[in-house]
Amino acid sequence: MSPGLPHLIDTHCHIQTEEFDADRDAVLERAAEAGVGTLIVVGGAGDLSTNDKAVSLTEEHAGLYATVGMHPHDAKDVDAEDMDRLRNLAAHPKVVAIGETGLDFHYDNSPREVQREMFERFAGLAVETRLPIVVHNRESDREVAETIRGRGGGTLRGVIHCFTSDQAAARSFLDLGFYLSFSGIVTFKNADGLRDVARRVPLDRLLIETDAPFLAPVPKRGRRNEPAWVRYVAETLAQVRGVGIDEITDAASRNARTLFGLPSGETAEES
Repeated sequence: MSPGLPHLIDTHCHIQTEEFDADRDAVLERAAEAGVGTLIVVGGAGDLSTNDKAVSLTEEHAGLYATVGMHPHDAKDVDAEDMDRLRNLAAHPKVVAIGETGLDFHYDNSPREVQREMFERFAGLAVETRLPIVVHNRESDREVAETIRGRGGGTLRGVIHCFTSDQAAARSFLDLGFYLSFSGIVTFKNADGLRDVARRVPLDRLLIETDAPFLAPVPKRGRRNEPAWVRYVAETLAQVRGVGIDEITDAASRNARTLFGLPSGETAEES
């Protein structure tokens, strides 16, 4: 990590996927040079093998951590054997959360009842393993909140990743003790409503992410996203909140370490 740069954490990226096969080491080097010293590589970004790949990457790089789960798009493909495999992976010392999981009522790539059932099962696994949960939510605010509220007697904790809902939904999830994570979407020209939500989120409940390779921020829109660009998200949040970027990066990194139990001082390029 370059001297003088704050320690940033990209709390949600998918650098284990094939989009990064040709230049993954270079991507990690650029992240470290940009001050992004810790990455959470999120499993379930496609088929089940993306979880194994995420965990394997963490064994090669000190600053990488993983989550294990399955995206709601693929909930229909998860069986009992898969759940046992993911439960075993969750015991790995560098797995810091369950997910991503949740509900997506925009695309409905899996039937909604199947999505709900699988989300319930992953929520149960998070409670069982005492790990936080990484939640995907699209056009399903009420149902996601109901599932969170109904699991673990209030012990379920986690983050709504790539938050894009309104202020009412934000308040609902914050009241449940969850963090809200903002991605490159908050930099988009048509995201005034989301920026207004981001302005109001308590600083101690805010996270930042890329969701790489998706959702590249302004001024990189249209390109493959990568963890180094999480800085643009932090800069936008600092602008809309009227504070210095150090205040955002310090708070977001502190929040990530608190939620995911991360140590400080590591960098993703170390091995």
